[in-house]
Amino acid sequence: MKAKLSLVAVGLGLLLPAVPAMAHHSFAAEYDAQKPITLSGTVTKIDWMNPHIWIYLDVKDESGAVVHWQCEGGPPNTLTRNGWTKSALKTGDAITVTGFLAKDGTHTCDSRSVKLPDGRSVFAGSAGDGGPQGRNGGAQ
Repeated sequence: MKAKLSLVAVGLGLLLPAVPAMAHHSFAAEYDAQKPITLSGTVTKIDWMNPHIWIYLDVKDESGAVVHWQCEGGPPNTLTRNGWTKSALKTGDAITVTGFLAKDGTHTCDSRSVKLPDGRSVFAGSAGDGGPQGRNGGAQ
């Protein structure tokens, strides 16, 4: 019985490191590199937490209707190294996000750069996520 429990414990111990890896996704799994987008709008919420930040903003479409968008960014630690701070964005700030549309057709994008309220443009993505690289990620 003890041998069986030990075997189960060892098996579970080997599986635990795989849990975070399974939870992480690649750019290509969720976003379309052929569909760049530029969004200008007002920040409604910021989730600054691991594994990726999320910026929520209201954007007016061509008809003037407000559309609620959510934009995924890189990990907080990566963004901090790229010049961000947790207080760089506040609810009500006007920003511009360049990135790539989600494949599922929702109002979701992968952020590659964000023009902050102070005029600075900062890299917002995750290096090594499989998405287009560079300061603007190829979005025009």
